[in-house]
Order: sequence, then C-alpha cells, then structure tokens
Amino acid sequence: MTLARTLAALFLLLALYCGIDPFNHSAISDFPHFQAHPIHLSPWSSLPTERDTHNLLQNSEIKFLNQVQGPESVAFDPLGRGPYTGVADGRILFWDGHSWNTFAYTSSNRSEICDPKPSPLSYIKNEHICGRPLGLRFDKKTGDLYIADAYLGLMKVGPEGGLATSLATEAEGVPLLFTNDLDIDEEGNVYFTDSSNVYQRRNFLQLVFSGESSGRVLKYNPNTKQTTVLVRNLQFPNGLSLSKDGSFFVYCEGSLGRLSKYWLKGGKAGTSEVFAILPGFPDNVRTNEKGEFWVAIHCRRTMYAYLFAIYPKIRKLTLKLPISAKVQFLFHIGGWPHGVVAKYSPEGELMQILEDSQGKVVKAISEVEEKDGKLWMGSVLMPFMAVYDLA
Repeated sequence: MTLARTLAALFLLLALYCGIDPFNHSAISDFPHFQAHPIHLSPWSSLPTERDTHNLLQNSEIKFLNQVQGPESVAFDPLGRGPYTGVADGRILFWDGHSWNTFAYTSSNRSEICDPKPSPLSYIKNEHICGRPLGLRFDKKTGDLYIADAYLGLMKVGPEGGLATSLATEAEGVPLLFTNDLDIDEEGNVYFTDSSNVYQRRNFLQLVFSGESSGRVLKYNPNTKQTTVLVRNLQFPNGLSLSKDGSFFVYCEGSLGRLSKYWLKGGKAGTSEVFAILPGFPDNVRTNEKGEFWVAIHCRRTMYAYLFAIYPKIRKLTLKLPISAKVQFLFHIGGWPHGVVAKYSPEGELMQILEDSQGKVVKAISEVEEKDGKLWMGSVLMPFMAVYDLA
C-alpha cells in the first residue's frame, strides 16, 4: 500500500507539474494557446517497406562545408549555371565555379545582425528582419528568380540579382505567415505553399507538434497580380512541383507524410487526390527531366511519431514535460537525424529510395535537385550541401 501511495503521489505531482510548467522547461512553454490537433496518418500497413540497406547516401560528397549555412533550396539558372541557394542570413548565393557570391536578398532592412554566424540555427531570432529565402525557381523564359521567403512572402528578382521585389504578402485578406515553396508554369503563373497561418518558420517545431491545419496552396497570376487559394485547411504543406507536361502539380503534406496531386487540366481540373504515401515526413519535391519526382524526406516515420499523431491528448501531455523542443524533436524523428530521398514515377509509383539511416554523412535533407546525373541536396539545418553521383 505504501508503494502504491508513493506512486500515486508521484503521478499527481507529475500531473501538477505538467499542468502549470512552473519553470518553463517544456517544448510549448512559450505558447500558452498551444493546441494539439488530430493528425490522420495513413495506416502503418500502407507505408512503403522498401529500404536502402546499403545506405548509399553515405557515398555522397560533402561540398562547401561552412561556406553555406542552411541551404534550403538548390537551383540552377536557365544557362545551367549555379547552384544558387538561399541561406540562413537571408541572402541568395551563387556559385560561379570558384567561389560563392551574393546574388540577391529579400529584406531591405538588413544590418549587422544579419552578419555571418556559426550555425544555421544562430539566425532564427532575426529571420523576420533579415529574411529567410526557402524555395527558389527560375523562370526559364525570362531568367527571373522567384523566391518563397518564409516571412516576406512571394518575391522576384531579375537575372542581375539585387533586392527582390514583393509579389504577394496575403491572399483573401489572410497574411502569408510561412511561405515555403513554389513552381512556375509555362504561362508564368506561380503556384506556392503557405505552411501555416498560426506558426512562423522560427516556430516550425511547434507547427510539427501541433498538427494544426491552416496551411494553403496558392496561385499567383502575374497578369492580374492576384493571389488565389487553390487548397486550404492543410497540415504543414511544404514542397511543390509541376509535372513535366504541366497537367498537374504535386505538393507535400508534411504532417500527413504524403504527396498529393492537384489537377490543372482535364476533367479533374481544380481537384486534389492522394498521389503517394511516403515512408516518412517530406520537405521539398522536385521534378527531373524525365518527369519523375524526387522527394526529400526529413525522417522516416517511427511508431513514436505515429502514436504521437493519432493521440493528440497524449501528445500535448508529453509536450508539457520538462523536455526541450529539440529533444522532443529527436524523439519524433527516431533519436537522430537521418537523410532519405525517394523517387516517384509520374503515376505515383515508388521507383527508388536512397538513405543514410545512420546519419553519418547526410544527416538531413530539405531538397534534392537532379542535374547531369547527380543529386544536389540542401538542408535548412546543415552548413553544407551534399552531392550524390547516380552513375
């Protein structure tokens, strides 16, 4: 009986601690209105079972170590030059074959607080001032670079670079709070994602933990200068890429771990459907010259994350424990960072998986761009790029 009473007392003390979080040590202590929403993941049995047992991504070459901080997106201009990448200090850099040069920037309020720092995470508190370019795409006809800046919205800069021009900061009266990725069709229309209307990029961990569904997919019309909402009520929409024939685009649903397809042409135009169930939680997606889709997967889905998703009350209780957001995130991804990329056919069939399950070389991947038989991989969390030779 004494043991039972002791355990009961400890349980009550733990419940009281979680209820009031007196020392503000929890992952959500700075978010008094935090809500944990249901995340309706596909059944565990529907996950792809294929694995890269050889950990082929460990054969990748690490490039530009400590020369680029948090290179989220990787792009090459219409002449094949580059890569170009957006980094944590708010600039877009260009590799000229010998060195990195500042090509463009998104914020007109840059100052010494945007100067180089030791790691990508060092910039987070000033991102809203310095800008944080995420998705990058070149218009192949004009050479203009379109930019999804997490805080400043949809932007564009000409072939000569410089300060980017704002194109959209809201849609239907609702501000763009977390502009994430984009693509451009043959007519110059820009399709892009706004990941959340509740959490900005600097609070992306809380967005992951919350599962809230204010994300949107949008379209910017360069002729009318109007932005319209195509899909709404999404849980962390992220990467977006058009099909080779332009009949549809796919977009990543980060919280649900899947790719969805939005039809632009044909009898299904204006409708969405599930394109593929992914082995983990995606970031960006890019189309190669054959029309196949490369998906950067932040981590494989774990049973912990699965249970975390489908039981929101337990999730919130766990998040109120005196455990930092960083450690909670490590639980979520399986204990350590590990890179995964997956290639899908235009019909949504899984074609190939490459990974570094031990995180020895490629610890995290935000985007994978195929060029000349190589995969160029960037990560918003890492101070380098990784290049994998497909030959």
